[in-house]
Amino acid sequence: MTAADPPPGEPRRHRQISLPAAFLCAIRGLTGALRRERNLKIMVAFAIPVFLLGAALQLASWEWITLILTSAFVLVSELFNTALERTLDRIGLEHHPLTGEAKDIAAGAVLLSSITAVVVGLIIFGPKLFALLK
Repeated sequence: MTAADPPPGEPRRHRQISLPAAFLCAIRGLTGALRRERNLKIMVAFAIPVFLLGAALQLASWEWITLILTSAFVLVSELFNTALERTLDRIGLEHHPLTGEAKDIAAGAVLLSSITAVVVGLIIFGPKLFALLK
């Protein structure tokens, strides 16, 4: 046992990494999720035309802030959902009702954030698009 080892019965702590290394881990996590997660790709694909439409309609600052925060809310909820699914799959692949329930709840959070984003989009873009049709 070395001086860095925890006392018997104590869990081993992860070593603290440097700030640049922590950022690299975060970027690796984001890029890996974007490469592998179909739903995340779909969400990004929906966000791009929304932001292009916002630029075309010259949104106000508060509208941009609302769109950015709402989009981030959806993407972050999907990333948490993915992390939870991976963690639960790592724990065990056998069927367990609590595992299924946890995954369903996380998916429900993604659904709720997505519905919220659609409602926010309708509130911001609806009147502007309706005015263009007049």
